Parts: sequence; C-alpha cells; structure tokens
Amino acid sequence: MMLPGFPDAAPLAGVAGGVLIGLAAAVMLLGLGRIAGVSGLAAKTIGLGGSGIARSGAWMFVLGLPLGALVVSLLAGGTEPRFAGPLTLAVAGLLVGIGTRLGSGCTSGHGVCGVSRLSPRSLVATLTFMAAGIATVAIMNAMGLEVLS
Repeated sequence: MMLPGFPDAAPLAGVAGGVLIGLAAAVMLLGLGRIAGVSGLAAKTIGLGGSGIARSGAWMFVLGLPLGALVVSLLAGGTEPRFAGPLTLAVAGLLVGIGTRLGSGCTSGHGVCGVSRLSPRSLVATLTFMAAGIATVAIMNAMGLEVLS
C-alpha cells in the first residue's frame, strides 16, 4: 500500500508490528506479571535488575529482539541497514541510558505498557520523549541535516 508523498511508507507492516508488540506486552503482563520494558529486562540480563522475571527469561526476551528482526528481514528478502557513525552511536546510547535511568524506564516500558495502563508517569514520559523527538527532527530539517530513515 502506497501513501501519497511517502514512497517508503509501509502502514500495514507498521500495524502488524504494533499488534505483535502489544500482544507480547499483554502476554508478558498477564502471563508473568511483568512489564515488558526493555531497559529493565536488559539490566536484569547483566545482573542489575531486582526482583521479577528470572534472568534466563530476561535473556530470552532481549535475544529475541534482534533474532525476531533477523527472521523478518530474511522473510522480507533482506534489508540494507544504515547506521550513524560509531561516535554518534556511542553518544546516543549514553544519552538513552541516562534518560532511561532519569525517566524510570524506557520508551517501550512507558509508551507501550505504561500508557496502556493509564499510568500518569508514563503518560508524561511518553509525551515528553515524543515532543523531544519531533523537535529534534524539526531542528535537523531546519538546519538541512539528513535524518536517517
């Protein structure tokens, strides 16, 4: 399905991905009583997490993220990955880590799980990181910088 003005848009793939993410979050919450926040699960894999899911379960979740992307890529006939430079990736990763600690969770935890539970803290966090993302893209576009797509 093509969207006018958006030749690379894939709305059906986006909807399917969103449904799968929501389903995974619901299964984890209802089945294990845990929020599917990636930062908490990643912390658990390296021994920084507290109570909750077993470390082996956290490893399965974290390893399933890139493996799932690989399966989809193979089924779709491959993709061409594009990344920023190593310094940009390192700085971005550091800033995301700091933001995750300051915000008491990551975008997946707040945006998918927190908003669906109508958590006030998650609603504020999600509005904040969405506004920051939109502002960043607007500033980069105004400066004539390319935003990776």
